[in-house]
Amino acid sequence: MIHGRISSVFGVLHAIALILLALPDVARARTRDENQKLAFAIYKELVEINTVTATGDTAAAADAMAARLLAAGFAPEDVKVFQPAPRKGNLVARLRGTGSQKPILLLAHLDVVPGKREDWSTDPFKLVEQDGYFYGRGTADDKFMAAAFVATLIRYKQEGFKPDRDIVVALETDEEILDANGVGINWLLANHRDLIDAEFALNEGGGVALKGGKPLRNVVQTSEKISLSYELEVKNKGGHSSLPRKDNAIYRLAAGLVRLSEFNFPVKFNETTHAYFERAAGWEGQEAAADIRSVLAGNPDPASPSITRLSANPLYNAQLRTTCVATMLEGGHAVNALPQTARAKVNCRILPGESVPDVKETLQRVLADDQITLAQIGEPILSAPSALNPEVMGAIKKITGEMWPGTPVVPFMSAGGTDGSALRNAGIPTYGQTGLSGDMEDVRAHGKDERVSVEAFYKGLDYHYRLIKALSEGHG
Repeated sequence: MIHGRISSVFGVLHAIALILLALPDVARARTRDENQKLAFAIYKELVEINTVTATGDTAAAADAMAARLLAAGFAPEDVKVFQPAPRKGNLVARLRGTGSQKPILLLAHLDVVPGKREDWSTDPFKLVEQDGYFYGRGTADDKFMAAAFVATLIRYKQEGFKPDRDIVVALETDEEILDANGVGINWLLANHRDLIDAEFALNEGGGVALKGGKPLRNVVQTSEKISLSYELEVKNKGGHSSLPRKDNAIYRLAAGLVRLSEFNFPVKFNETTHAYFERAAGWEGQEAAADIRSVLAGNPDPASPSITRLSANPLYNAQLRTTCVATMLEGGHAVNALPQTARAKVNCRILPGESVPDVKETLQRVLADDQITLAQIGEPILSAPSALNPEVMGAIKKITGEMWPGTPVVPFMSAGGTDGSALRNAGIPTYGQTGLSGDMEDVRAHGKDERVSVEAFYKGLDYHYRLIKALSEGHG
């Protein structure tokens, strides 16, 4: 009988456990504290406002965040919403400090790339919590940071925190097109530089990389490559396809592109990439670590085995050199006619400090065909790397050590673009730190089923709370 009762008790406990596991994540969320609940509510509100750059409404998102801050007791003069164009909004909010130090700027963008319902497992413009993740367009890029900054500012206000420097939050529009229409960060710098001026800024661009659930490194973006595209074109008189000739426009263009595919720009380092590879040697295996140390030691032969092996890794290759790659191709006008025109678009990611005209000259030399014309598309946004500020890097290392013990902090040059370039060009050093941890082999920003783990969301929220406080108390 005793054995039977024990079995019965264990059976009931097992059933209760199964019921608890089956409860939706929303029900389990009731255990979260008030600060976490507020951050979640802000996050949900932001994700569920459609702010797709071309068709959405970032002004509505800016208004919603302003309402949150005003309701928390911020003075109207410290919460400004600007609408430079229809449906385009920027928010600038300020928590006033003692003024003993220059302000810190917290930058995040409100706009997102499109998300098609038919492509997603969930509605991209509904924040859905399931399987331990928050799903929705912008959950990672970049509405987590926007929500974390607003929630943190409100928390500081509620706690009566008086920082040594003003803490300024800027939520801006049109980052996803690098403010091509001049209504986002460039508009703020041109029209309200005084409101966002700062000693330095925190922005997107870095985070904690996980592999197998374990943190490998906390990446701090201090530099960005310059994105610049070119259109290649070959023209000739064409003719009937029954009478082919050797000077086929498609063949000539294709031959030039093959030569480009076989070419590598020279290896060059800056302060950020040199520090990145020094850290990388510590987490790589024996052969890769030896290759890295060999490359860092001097000016190795471009054809050396060390360079060849490191260049085979796309991430390392992008850190080592300028890259130019064909991304679009078109040609011909009829299946039974020789092509009169063939075109390709090539996207270059140029190392900071490298000459843009020199890159174009190199492309022309590598294509090696005077019938291939080369036309630049748009203007490059040049941006020098931010120096590795000891105060900023020291605070990041300290908080990283507390939250992800033993995880190295690694400076990083992004091959992609953010509005950090505009800030750097305006004289505001900028450091990319999302505060999020995520699987380095499953990056979903800009893709289908964009998501952030629930654990990463709340841990990232705590990270920003600690880091911003450390950087604004004068002893980071």
